[in-house]
Amino acid sequence: MASLPKFARPTFEQSLEVWRKLLDDRNLPTELVWIYDENLVFERDGESGFRLGYQTHFTPPPPEAERITFDYFCEFEARMAYYRLGSNRGRSVCLMLCDVWFEGKDETDGYVRKDDWLMSFHPGTGNEIEEIRDEERWRNRIVRNRPLHDLDFCMTLRGVHEMLAHGRVLTTYEHYALKLLGAWRRILREQR
Repeated sequence: MASLPKFARPTFEQSLEVWRKLLDDRNLPTELVWIYDENLVFERDGESGFRLGYQTHFTPPPPEAERITFDYFCEFEARMAYYRLGSNRGRSVCLMLCDVWFEGKDETDGYVRKDDWLMSFHPGTGNEIEEIRDEERWRNRIVRNRPLHDLDFCMTLRGVHEMLAHGRVLTTYEHYALKLLGAWRRILREQR
């Protein structure tokens, strides 16, 4: 007889129900805006500080991206987390995160654990987060050498689009092969 798993993931709807109830219990908005790595806008704020905003104007997530992310993260035996960045226009701006990094995170770090699901929830505070609509600010955001943050374990829009196109996230080798194939096609077109 096989042993029972130590956790069982909920359905996406069940996890959303718990998430919204937690937000409502803390008087935080329950209307959700899901964002991804490409939507984060880290900007310098002083010499050693950083300011965090978001945008969905330049790289909008496709419909059902949050469900795709949830299903993808459920494939891993690592803690998944719903993370709320803040509020904007009466909505909670949220990300889904997944990594063993979150296993040690608890209430002292702002996380509410649900160990039977291997999930955590980080509702944050009622702070407002700025939505960046200025393309120059978005293009000049800090992409590399930003401070390590829980948000570094979020899904990318590129990954979501690959799931839609290929049914899975592509490997590094496959990304390289696609670039090489594109370059080879350009060379062949130029020779005609």
